[in-house]
Amino acid sequence: MEYSNFLILLVIFQFKHFVADYLLQGKYTLGKFKLVGWEMPLLAHSSVHMVMTYCIILFYLPREYAASLAVADMAIHFIIDRLKVLLSRDYDKDKEFWWCLGADQMAHHFTHYLIVFITLGLMETL
Repeated sequence: MEYSNFLILLVIFQFKHFVADYLLQGKYTLGKFKLVGWEMPLLAHSSVHMVMTYCIILFYLPREYAASLAVADMAIHFIIDRLKVLLSRDYDKDKEFWWCLGADQMAHHFTHYLIVFITLGLMETL
């Protein structure tokens, strides 16, 4: 494994996560917190992650691999965010809310670590 690619991808994914999860989160996608009608806003938010992951991985792998990893990122992001909403709904900025938010962010980062690991492994075999 080339360590420069490893570090570059980790930094890029950290930046991607900040942009997609915070800077590009708008009023519509914050609808993922609603009790009813949360599905499309959450899908829109997760799709932003998918597109950004696809663009990143496309620099390293062929389209079909980039697409597969991007769809996986979207699906995992959708599930993690939905679980965060369900688990933190009863908390109003209590310590439990912050535990849920921290676990959510950690799960997203672990997902990115796995994508980076898979990407670098595929680069060695292709």
